[in-house]
Amino acid sequence: MMEKPALDSSEERAWLGDNQSEVQLAAIPETAESNDEDRPAWDSKMQYVLAQVGFSVGLGNVWRFPYLCHQNGGGAFMILYVFLLLIVGVPLFFMELAAGQSIRQGSIGVWKHISPKLIGIGFSSCVVCFYVALYYNVIIAWSLFYLGNSFQYPLPWEQCPTDVTTNETVKECASSSPTPYFWFRKALDITNSIEESGEFNLIMTGCLLAAWAIVSLAMIKGIKSSARVMYFSSIFPYVVLFIFLIRGLLLDGAIDGITYMFYPKLEIWGNVQVWRQAATQVFFALGLGYGSVIAYSSYNPFHNNCHRDALMVSCINFMTSVLASLVVFVVLGFRAKTIALHCVAENLRVLTHMSSNGSSQYWWPPFTVTDPSSVSLPEYRQWYNEYGSMLGPQFTDCNLEEEMNK
Repeated sequence: MMEKPALDSSEERAWLGDNQSEVQLAAIPETAESNDEDRPAWDSKMQYVLAQVGFSVGLGNVWRFPYLCHQNGGGAFMILYVFLLLIVGVPLFFMELAAGQSIRQGSIGVWKHISPKLIGIGFSSCVVCFYVALYYNVIIAWSLFYLGNSFQYPLPWEQCPTDVTTNETVKECASSSPTPYFWFRKALDITNSIEESGEFNLIMTGCLLAAWAIVSLAMIKGIKSSARVMYFSSIFPYVVLFIFLIRGLLLDGAIDGITYMFYPKLEIWGNVQVWRQAATQVFFALGLGYGSVIAYSSYNPFHNNCHRDALMVSCINFMTSVLASLVVFVVLGFRAKTIALHCVAENLRVLTHMSSNGSSQYWWPPFTVTDPSSVSLPEYRQWYNEYGSMLGPQFTDCNLEEEMNK
C-alpha cells in the first residue's frame, strides 16, 4: 500500500486554523495536568470510590428498587433493569465521569466549557441538588427522631398510649395500630386538613437543625472533611443491611420471599410503563444529571481510568439494590407466611367448633384440626383445593402468594 503524502506547510496551517497553532495543540495535555496542582485531589482511590458509591447508593436502592421489583414482576424487572443499565446507565455515567475528570470543574464549569449556551444545565442541576438536599435532610431528621425514641422501653410504637383523662386506650390508635399512630401523631403531628397549620413542632425542628449541622460539619473543609465521613457513611449501611439479611434468613417464610423476588414474570415486558419505571430507576439510582458525579470526578488525576470506575460503581450500585431487595423480601415472606398461617389457624378453629357439634363428613381433613401448629400451609391448601367448592363461606384459601402480592 502507498504511504499517504505529508501535508505541506500551507495545508497544515489551514488544518490548524487561524487561531490555533501546533504549540497550542501540544500544550492541551500539559494545561490539563497543570490544573491538577490547582484543584484539590482525593487522598486515595478508596476515598473517591466511597464518595461515588455513597452518593449513588441511597433510598433509591434500599426502598424504591425493592418496591418496583415487587410491583413489576420480580426477576423480570431485574433483567430489564440490568439491560437498561448496560445500554443507558453505564454510558451516561461514564460520560459524566470523563467530563468532570478531563475538564476538572464542577457541573456549571463543565457545561460552560462545552458551550456557554449550555451553562443553564449546570445551574439547573445545582437547583435540583438543593431541592433534593432539602427533603433528604428532612428524612434524616425523621431518622434522628426515631433513633432517639428507640432507646425507650417499651418502644413507643409497640402499644397504644393511654389517655390520661379517661385512663383508656386512645381510640384513634385502637382503631388503627400503634405504628401509624406514632408516625402521624407523634413524629409528624399532622393536622386534620391542609387548612390547619398546626403548632410549631419544637422536637422535629431540633432534629432538622441537627441534620443540617451534621451535613455542614461533614462538608466544612470540602473533600478533605467529607472524604473522611465517607468511610463511615458509605460502609455502615452495608453492615446494617448484612445484619438485617442474616436475621431475616432465620425467619420462617424467608425462602418464600426470596423465591417470589427472583421468579420472573416475563409478561410484564409488554407493558411500556414497566420499561419507563426501569429507565427512571437507572437514572435515579446512579444519580445521573445531578452534577455530583461530575463534581466528584473532577478531583481525580487527569489520567485516571474512568472506564473501570464507571463499571465498578455501577456494579456496586446494582448489587446493593439486590442486597436491599433480599432484606426487604425475606421480611415480606415472613410477614406473608405469618398471615397465611394465622388464616389456617382461624379456619381450623371453625373446624374444631364443627367437630364439637358432631360434624364428620367425607371432606373432613386428614390432619389434626385441634393443633394448628402441626398443620403445614401446603397440607391445608391441598385439602382446600380439593374440597373448597363444597365448603361454606366461612372457609378461605390461605394463599401465600396472594399475601405477598398485597
